[in-house]
Amino acid sequence: MTPRPAADLLIVGASELVTCAGAAPAAGAAQGDAGVVERGAVAAREGRIVWVGPESQLERSVAPLGSARRIDVGGRAVLPALVDCHTHLVWAGDRTGEFARRLAGASYAEIAAEGGGILSTVEAVRAAPRERLARDARARMERMARWGTTGFEIKSGYGLSTAAELELLRAARDAAAGTPWLTSRTFLGAHTLPREARGSAAARARYVDLVIEEMIPAVVDERLARFCDVFIDEHAFTVDEARRVLDAGLAAGLTPKVHAAQLAPDAGVRLAAELGAVSVDHLEFATDDDLDALAEAGAVGVLLPGATLFLRMERFADGRRMIARGVPVAVATDVNPGSCPSESLPLMMQLACLRCGLSVDEAIVAATKNAAVAAGLADDLGSIEPGKRCHLLVLDAASRTELLYALGSLRTHRVITGASSAVPRGAPISDRDVFM
Repeated sequence: MTPRPAADLLIVGASELVTCAGAAPAAGAAQGDAGVVERGAVAAREGRIVWVGPESQLERSVAPLGSARRIDVGGRAVLPALVDCHTHLVWAGDRTGEFARRLAGASYAEIAAEGGGILSTVEAVRAAPRERLARDARARMERMARWGTTGFEIKSGYGLSTAAELELLRAARDAAAGTPWLTSRTFLGAHTLPREARGSAAARARYVDLVIEEMIPAVVDERLARFCDVFIDEHAFTVDEARRVLDAGLAAGLTPKVHAAQLAPDAGVRLAAELGAVSVDHLEFATDDDLDALAEAGAVGVLLPGATLFLRMERFADGRRMIARGVPVAVATDVNPGSCPSESLPLMMQLACLRCGLSVDEAIVAATKNAAVAAGLADDLGSIEPGKRCHLLVLDAASRTELLYALGSLRTHRVITGASSAVPRGAPISDRDVFM
């Protein structure tokens, strides 16, 4: 007879337990299988899940330790905590004034010519001490945790010099230190051209060389990133430049990611598939051939509908077509100071349903299991099954559908992060309130 696993934490009283268990990433029909267990329960020990199943089987399946804590969620739905697989969480400066300019009809080029846009953020980041960058990023993560997010991929890309890019990645590391949240970091030195690299082909070439020959080795030497990303666009980097950067990253041990097909079709999607990218993000203008290449490569297609909405674009990425063609789909906030300042991953899930064609369960899988793969956090997060971290989102509702139905509304009752504590709705989220 198999011995019962010991547990120091029991989660009971769930109306439905949305496990998202199984092979990851999920693609095609599997994207819509959220693995729901009616009246399910969870047992964990030292922050790791040891058993999942119907509550009626809990007593005979698990051996609670004498100190075990029992949390009754009172007939609410329980999901895996959410994973945000595309964020630009570390920045400085204030670009709120650009919003009014954009609403008045100013174009991005006009705003940039006036000193705004991404280069204004770059200037602010270069002037900011790392401690402030880390403090502000941690505050953003605290607010995002209220929406149920406990896993974050964090990109650089607002430094655009070796020193500033390294400081951004160090700040991202420092921001998560001592918190219950799990993070991965992405080097995005090829985000756009800094001011000093504009104006001539020679200056542009020198900057690409700098990314390859100086930035990537420095990032790897300090083990500051797991991924290397490039923004491919006529206003950013060409496919040939991206290939050079991503090849250099691969040679140094950094897994590729790519921003592609956001504003127009480009060959970046197929480059990403060819190089074995873990994810390709945006995809508003992806073609069927692009999607077939992604499906064959197993790369995750990441929807960023908040950026599409905030930029007032009419064309959203076609998530329904992506799923039909076998692409595993994730959804993320793209939280950043310019094109999507939203910190709510549930809002992005709602937009993925309303504008990208996903169903409720497809959107849940997109923001948990598939997002965890894209973020490099799938060993710990993304599903409720033995071996994973016990990171759970308890909704203030009996049905998971409420998370997608309640447009723009906070539906978090508790965020549970492992050992013996949980955060009730309305309570401050801090290091002493949430424990691993």
